[in-house]
Amino acid sequence: MSGEIETPHGPARAHLHPVDGARALLVLGHGAGGGVTAPDLVTATNVANEAAISVALVEQPYRVAGRRSPAPAKQLDAAWIAVVEHLRGDVPVLCGGRSAGARVACRTVAETGATGVLCLAFPVHPPGRPEKTRLSELDAVTVPVLVVQGERDPFGMPPDAQGRPVAVVHVDHGLKADRAKIAAAIEGWLAGLLA
Repeated sequence: MSGEIETPHGPARAHLHPVDGARALLVLGHGAGGGVTAPDLVTATNVANEAAISVALVEQPYRVAGRRSPAPAKQLDAAWIAVVEHLRGDVPVLCGGRSAGARVACRTVAETGATGVLCLAFPVHPPGRPEKTRLSELDAVTVPVLVVQGERDPFGMPPDAQGRPVAVVHVDHGLKADRAKIAAAIEGWLAGLLA
């Protein structure tokens, strides 16, 4: 089930995976050049649904319009905030995404009112450019965060922090293999968060 949602930068598309009697809503965004069918997003959706959490996989307006290159950060953030506001119901909202989608979720946590953030393959820095760190976006989040990161990710490895465990998986940035370990990390985090 999917539908378009108007944002300040054109329509976004939400692919909804609802469950009866949902305890929360998990809203997930895609990576810069990818889509909502990425293996780690599919895994997260399945785990959340099994934990009685509805999921919305969100395509940013630039992807809905058929473009591969991402919009500027301010446009991504504004569109994301509009989508989460549209989807918000009477259950807690968790936000997250893979790679660039995780950055958007972190930057907008105050505006979305998310009670937790799931970061799949958070891009700490561009490959080979550790001096261009984006760690401040992750460090600024004050709600519980789970980072699932490949140990061979060329975009870097964020450190564990208070309220921010990092589940290290023996894969690269794509998080395409070892889905059982990815699922277990997300399952454990969600259980603790909603206990």
